[in-house]
Amino acid sequence: MANKVERVPESINFPAEEDKILEFWKKIDAFQTCLKQSKSRPKYSFYDGPPFATGLPHYGHILAGTIKDVVTRYAHQQGYHVERRFGWDCHGLPVEFEIDKTLGIKGPEDVHKLGIDKYNAECRKIVMKYAADWENIITRMGRWIDFKNDYKTLYPWFMESIWWVFKELYNKGLVYQGVKVMPYSTACSTPLSNFESGQNYKEVVDPAVVVSFPTDKGYSLLAWTTTPWTLPSNLALCVNPKLIYIKIQENKTGTCYVIQESRFPVIFKNTTDFMILEKFPGEKLKGIKYTPVFDYFVGQCPTAYQVLTDGYVTDDSGTGVVHQAPYFGEDDFRVCLAAGLITKDQEIICPVDSSGRFTEPVKDFLGQHVKDADKNIIANLKARNRLVQLGQVKHSYPFCWRSETPLIYKAVPSWFVRVEQMSLDLLKSSEATNWVPEYVKEKRFGNWLKEARDWAISRNRYWGTPIPLWISTDKQEVVCIGSIAELQALTGKEITDLHRESIDHLEIPSMRPGQPPLRRVSEVFDCWFESGSMPYAQCHYPFENKKEFEEIFPANFIAEGIDQTRGWFYTLIVLSTALFKKPPFKNLIANGLVLASDGQKMSKRKKNYPDPLEVVIKYGADALRLYLINSPVVKAENLRFKEEGVRDIVKDVFLPWYNAFRFLMQNVERLVQEDHVDYRFNEKAIRENVMDKWITSFTQSLIQFVKKEMAAYRLYTVVPRLTKFIDHLTNWYVRMNRKRLKGDNGGDNGVQDCQVALDTLFGVLFDMVRVMAPFTPFLTEFMYKTLRKLLPGDSLDSVHFNMIPDPRIELVDTNIERAVQRMQSVIELGRVLRDRKTIPIKYPLPEMIVIHRDTTYLDDVKSLEKYVLEEMNVKKLELTSDKEKYGITLRAEPDHKILGARLKGDFKAVTQALKSLDNNQCEKIITNGFVDLVGQKIDVSEIRLIFQATGSDQYEAHSDNDVLILLNVTPDQDMLDEGFSREIINRVQKLRKKAHLVPTDEVDVYFSVAKTSDILRIINLHREFIESTVRAPLIPIEQLSPTKPLIVEEAQELKGSQLKLVITWRKDVELPSNQWANIVLQGLTPRFGVTSNQASIILKDNENKFISLNKLYDEVNVLFGLYGLKYTLWCDGSEVKDTNNLNTKTIIASAAAPTPHDSKTVPACKFVNVANGTKSFTLFLENPLGKETLDRANAVKFVTQYLEINPVDVEKQIFK
Repeated sequence: MANKVERVPESINFPAEEDKILEFWKKIDAFQTCLKQSKSRPKYSFYDGPPFATGLPHYGHILAGTIKDVVTRYAHQQGYHVERRFGWDCHGLPVEFEIDKTLGIKGPEDVHKLGIDKYNAECRKIVMKYAADWENIITRMGRWIDFKNDYKTLYPWFMESIWWVFKELYNKGLVYQGVKVMPYSTACSTPLSNFESGQNYKEVVDPAVVVSFPTDKGYSLLAWTTTPWTLPSNLALCVNPKLIYIKIQENKTGTCYVIQESRFPVIFKNTTDFMILEKFPGEKLKGIKYTPVFDYFVGQCPTAYQVLTDGYVTDDSGTGVVHQAPYFGEDDFRVCLAAGLITKDQEIICPVDSSGRFTEPVKDFLGQHVKDADKNIIANLKARNRLVQLGQVKHSYPFCWRSETPLIYKAVPSWFVRVEQMSLDLLKSSEATNWVPEYVKEKRFGNWLKEARDWAISRNRYWGTPIPLWISTDKQEVVCIGSIAELQALTGKEITDLHRESIDHLEIPSMRPGQPPLRRVSEVFDCWFESGSMPYAQCHYPFENKKEFEEIFPANFIAEGIDQTRGWFYTLIVLSTALFKKPPFKNLIANGLVLASDGQKMSKRKKNYPDPLEVVIKYGADALRLYLINSPVVKAENLRFKEEGVRDIVKDVFLPWYNAFRFLMQNVERLVQEDHVDYRFNEKAIRENVMDKWITSFTQSLIQFVKKEMAAYRLYTVVPRLTKFIDHLTNWYVRMNRKRLKGDNGGDNGVQDCQVALDTLFGVLFDMVRVMAPFTPFLTEFMYKTLRKLLPGDSLDSVHFNMIPDPRIELVDTNIERAVQRMQSVIELGRVLRDRKTIPIKYPLPEMIVIHRDTTYLDDVKSLEKYVLEEMNVKKLELTSDKEKYGITLRAEPDHKILGARLKGDFKAVTQALKSLDNNQCEKIITNGFVDLVGQKIDVSEIRLIFQATGSDQYEAHSDNDVLILLNVTPDQDMLDEGFSREIINRVQKLRKKAHLVPTDEVDVYFSVAKTSDILRIINLHREFIESTVRAPLIPIEQLSPTKPLIVEEAQELKGSQLKLVITWRKDVELPSNQWANIVLQGLTPRFGVTSNQASIILKDNENKFISLNKLYDEVNVLFGLYGLKYTLWCDGSEVKDTNNLNTKTIIASAAAPTPHDSKTVPACKFVNVANGTKSFTLFLENPLGKETLDRANAVKFVTQYLEINPVDVEKQIFK
């Protein structure tokens, strides 16, 4: 290796670097390369739940995608071959609803008028509407997934596998046709499954009516409903046989009603207007006939219009009497069926069409949408004196997840899969899976499986996989088709597509002579059946890839949002259990929902969340990834998305991590340049330093922890530990070893010690980039590209081609880890005391005392005494078990927030009792962990135990209920002086940082201060300390030579004095002999062939006078071709008004106030100074930057004429 180390920039633009990494991945075809490299390894299977491409991805998709990417990247880096295929859901309501809106389709008749072929052709056009946007966003998020080798549910081979799945279920006797009251979307003209209907509840206000049902017993039964539109289909009333009902008489009219006892005062506020005549159980009402509220179906149902009984009727709402419309309510259907009012095979009484409009015989409301008819039905009831009460109720009601319209419950003939009989098998399959978090499986999913109902898998729609059942007109013959080949054989037709327009016309000859052919049923599959079949259909099982599928089934891993508990997770497990009696996956991560910052659902209409791509452009994909997976959502809890949270990841995690990496590279560069060490990382470096041993041990413990937790898929424990590790690395290891890492330790083995420290830091960072690679793929790649150049031997092109290292258990030292943890506790307590007394760490203090009962604890701290002294900046550390010696006692106070909330009324008495406890009683609380006071058990976590130093202002005390710290806060004058010197160092270092200087830059520091200032005394007193720390001499400003190139200067107040600091390069550099300035364009484009936006200018004319402001503008126009453009010249943030004070500065040409710009201390353009003894001349060899001013001959001619000297001398001076 050449003695040259790649310099890492002082600052980093994370999003810009990520763009470069994306280009790098593209160049090396990183994802496909890693797949090729792992081809021969054991397979790790992963299923990607297919999204619809008819909408753009949102934070929910990004979150789930990030979880999937982290887990699959990790699996690859654990030595597995991980095929990652993207899938698209192409069928179903999301697509059809878009087309219905576009084409103005209101119902099935409109589709048939257009033609199913044309309708489906329109659907096909939009299925991949946003596919490019999906690929762009997913790729920008750093997710590696195969879009080329994808699967789409519209592919004929995918649909064929779905037919196979269905036929397997059919052959097992798990498929039947039946009538079932189901959630129904009138906007989409289709039933929804029970899990679909549960996805979108909204708070709505509906009419609430109490209707009278007169009997021949001299009273009317009162029934309550929030769906008046179901009253035309009323066939019965239902009461609870065990509840008490009352007969009441209205005093004014003498009218009698029957109502449930506890509902009486709720329905009638003025109960004194009524007299209670009788009380009886609901059982007594059974079989009583009543006058129908509407007579549309009187002839059809001779046994209807009577009172039935069932336990589902409650006394917590309504009147305790429920009206029964059996074809519009699940319980209604069940109760009426059980009572024999209706039968399973009778013609259904459902006078509502597929679009939710009334049909015959409901002549009074014919053609009206049921929800619109509510008000007309109420008016009708009122006109006939059947309306007893009209009100409104606010309640939670299901809406169609696609059309956002209210659902109704409606009897629909459907095809079902028998799920209820599989309940135990489903629970067994579920038990064999690992869910994160576990409670989602045990509670939410487990309860759902226990109550699992038969699954309606058919939809009365068009764009989907057709149900492959061909049935005779008399329903005596049914043929279930399971493959394209089978259909071709039975129809004699070649089949290339399986959508309705391609197969609906195909007929299968009857097996019975003289009978008409069989035709296909009209329904298509629910798209959930398709996504639940994806494990088999994505690889065209069982028609192809049979062996490959069986090797990787069940999948190792799946992940989606918690809302899929009753969706995709459910359909996957139902089909897999039905087919194979086993679960389709082994491990599952269910994530929570990402909400807007106010806790509301994210809404495009409300614009209550920032655009994901804008967040990525601002902070980078890694920051968004880490923010999401380091939040409650990976534990299936909800996250209120806050952009500042993403910003904090950059500030609190990435910048410290990057700074540790930059610090390493700067000091490797210093080692190479100054100590002439040909550096390569030495993994086998022998570590004697305790902090080297600690961070190495801590890293190996981290790797051990990550591997254990990732094996259990607990991302929520891993990510916090990784981010905390970065804090330990930067704020403890690097901070406490800066001198060693910078080579400032001196001594005979200083260089060797420095090299070991750098090897340690390098090793930790090299381990970190590999461990963190699945989580933050961009930043780890960025760091790895630099680190790999210092690795011995060959290295792989990408960090993602590397395996995650196994923990080296021999390097783990739990004793050192424990000792450092205790040292950290001591230091953190000491920092709190300094903050409390507002004593900056720069100012040394005389003494720190550590008090603990356990001598092992004190020994641990003693072993790291040097670091405690340095970090706390104290002169002496005392370790003792004797707190009485220092007059330390304990007192107790309640934690007002915790205890106040718990105790409420008893809080005051407990507070008094706590405050009266003496030192010994407080000690007992620590030992026991609790105390009993005034009948309450108070835990130590609910108490604040405060140490107080009695009789001395010398010490401040602080404790974490384990160790006690005393800090002597009375410094002497020497200590104050030393603190002052550290203040000066701090100002110099900040100025170096402002100028983006690195440790290897050779600079001088000049200072100016009033002769009477105390700063002068401190500099002279502590000069050696200051100069060795800032790595530069501190020189009075009077000695500053004009030939010293200025880097940065700043005047500031320090301790009541003005201190001016100037930093220059140590070596003299040639500057123009005439006054000069640089020009930079901002927001302006150079013209007329000029390509650069930087130039330089001489500020004086031939007569040594400053050029005018107009002349300056003319020069800028000429240099950049800005003629006719409006702009302003600015310098140091202000508009340029004259040219006298611009020497060595940068002038910005901009149409608006410019953004800050780093000024150069030398001209932007190459130049030479030429002199003839009496006058000098500066010639720019290029101007603007990169544009040659004169060729050799003309340059010599021009200078010769101007200076009147020999051309040979000119040539020597210009082209030396």
